[in-house]
Amino acid sequence: MKNLNVLFLFILIYSLSFAQNKTINVRFEVICSNFPDSSDIYIVGNNSVLGNWNPANVKLSRVDKNKFFINLSFNQNAEIEYKFTKGSWPQEALNNDGTIPDNCSLIVKNDTTVIHNINNWANGTPQRSFTGQITGTVKYHTQMSSDGLLPRDVVVWLPKDYETNKDKRYPVLYMHDGQNIFDPATSSFGVDWQIDEAADSLMNQGKIPPFIIVGIYCTPNRMLEYTNSELGYDYMKFVVNKLKPFIDTTYRTLKDRNNCYTGGSSAGGLISFMLIWEYNNIFSKALCFSPAFKIDELDYVSTVQNTQEKKDIKVYMANGGKNLENRLQPGIVDMIGLLIKKGYQVNKDFWFNRFMDDDHNETAWAKHIPEYFLLMFGK
Repeated sequence: MKNLNVLFLFILIYSLSFAQNKTINVRFEVICSNFPDSSDIYIVGNNSVLGNWNPANVKLSRVDKNKFFINLSFNQNAEIEYKFTKGSWPQEALNNDGTIPDNCSLIVKNDTTVIHNINNWANGTPQRSFTGQITGTVKYHTQMSSDGLLPRDVVVWLPKDYETNKDKRYPVLYMHDGQNIFDPATSSFGVDWQIDEAADSLMNQGKIPPFIIVGIYCTPNRMLEYTNSELGYDYMKFVVNKLKPFIDTTYRTLKDRNNCYTGGSSAGGLISFMLIWEYNNIFSKALCFSPAFKIDELDYVSTVQNTQEKKDIKVYMANGGKNLENRLQPGIVDMIGLLIKKGYQVNKDFWFNRFMDDDHNETAWAKHIPEYFLLMFGK
């Protein structure tokens, strides 16, 4: 009888484990109108099966001139978000009215087929109804490269007194997704963070000292470069070993760690935290909007948990309360709980605000940039 009970328990545990890891098959079909023979369609989304938001990684097969499909497998109950492109973000699928759609979302429960009818595509240039606007002086450094990484542009914003006060040196804030922070004309979604306006206004009022802002453009490998993957560690080496020395020799900077900041949102918020954690001798303070600490296949909480050394960090974290923000919140809670357990103090070593009306976008993050500047740079 005892052996039978053990056998029953083993079967039960095995069955539960199998159920938790059950694979679900999803067929995605795209039906177009007048689709060019020379073009392909790609599905892009929020996990490795969907290419980790690489717009040219997971290609659909062509059934005929205007119909495409792909069969993909996911773990049961996986929450996926995805879009379609013709191989790049400037060629993504559009709504019928020509606007950029929200992410498609699906909780994978059972084998299924999902059909999308797409009639409009972006034509390779951003869908904009406005012109760019930058407050202040910016300098561009194009196609900066590093071993193992795609080249990227870097934009540098200089405070108003930079050219007149030749003996002065400045703190530096390194921001990820740099194309989104200054100029709506270069922003991926047509709305920028308005960091230039916020910094310029607060500096003019004397509420914060002047500092330099470095915007690092992302590449199609953004999700891998901004997370704890091999490319993510290569990206951090690029920032620390190539970009920062270049900025320090090209501009009049304060080079010490206490004057070296970093920031970003979503995966950009994660890589910002990773930089102050992995390179604590270089970076001291981070801005992490909607940070992807632990979600789906991402988990940097475990890395922090396994670190014995207590880092000297200052972190500002904020999250919204709508859509993807709700899915990010459990990972943020886990990270906050771990930091407290390790002896970090709320409102001294780290700050957290949750804005329940905010969604996961540049408009929301822009609202809270002044608060961050006053906290981290305020006199």
